[in-house]
Amino acid sequence: MRGLAAGSSPGRRDAFGESGQMTVEMAVLMPVTIVVALVAYNLVRFVGACALFDRAAADCVIAHGVSPSEGGGDGPDVESVRAALEGALPSESCEVSVEAEGSGSAASPSGAVTFPLSPSLTTFTCTLRYRPWPSSFVLAGVGFSPPLALVHERSVVVDCHRPGVVV
Repeated sequence: MRGLAAGSSPGRRDAFGESGQMTVEMAVLMPVTIVVALVAYNLVRFVGACALFDRAAADCVIAHGVSPSEGGGDGPDVESVRAALEGALPSESCEVSVEAEGSGSAASPSGAVTFPLSPSLTTFTCTLRYRPWPSSFVLAGVGFSPPLALVHERSVVVDCHRPGVVV
């Protein structure tokens, strides 16, 4: 059995050549730990933005989508809904787009014309695009390159003749 070298501290194992092993392990694991932390940070921010977006999209569509557009047009006020959603979300990493589609009579793929039960229903599709931070990152050979944007959609159907009613 080997003993410790004279004068060395009990925690060091110079006789076996393992001096500094913890430093090497930390140097190897630190880049991986940083990348995992960035992934977790972006995931938490995206999930938080999605939760806020889901609640705000329904509120904004009910409040602004059922009223006629400011320009006096026939269609729903998509720009007002988009502006209200952008005000509700953190603007540094989120982009919002809103589309409205009426559900009037339409031709089906077979060529037959269908008639909805309520022709005044409007479907608002609100889309959230989240841009992760940073866009690319390489540390000691460990790369972090998230997708350009994470996308989340929320559809809300409202009746323009009955304000505040969600279908």
